[in-house]
Amino acid sequence: MVEYALSTPLDSIFGSLADPTRRDILRRLVESDMSVGEVAEPYDLTYAAISKHLKVLEDARLVVKRKMGKERIVCLAPQTLAEADGYLGQYRQMWQDRFDSLEQYLKEG
Repeated sequence: MVEYALSTPLDSIFGSLADPTRRDILRRLVESDMSVGEVAEPYDLTYAAISKHLKVLEDARLVVKRKMGKERIVCLAPQTLAEADGYLGQYRQMWQDRFDSLEQYLKEG
C-alpha cells in the first residue's frame, strides 16, 4: 500500500476513499458501529493491514474509534462525508446547468 503525505483535509478524505477496501469498510459502518475484529472479519487481510486501513480512515476523520471495555469500537463520522459532498456539490450544480443547457439546445434544434 503506497502512502502519500496529504496536504489538505479534502486530500486526506479523497485519498482515503480511493481504496476499495476502505470504501467497503465505510459502507459496512453505515449499517452499524463495529469492533475492530468485526470490521476485519470478512476480509482476507491481516489484522495489521485492517488496522492500517482504519488508521487512514481515522486520520481522514471518516471514522472514530472509541474504547468499550477491552474492545475498540469503530464508528462512522458522517460530518466528514458531508464536507466532501459539499465540495462535490459545486461541480454537481455545474454539470446540472450544462445538461439543462444541452436539453434546451436539443429541444430547439
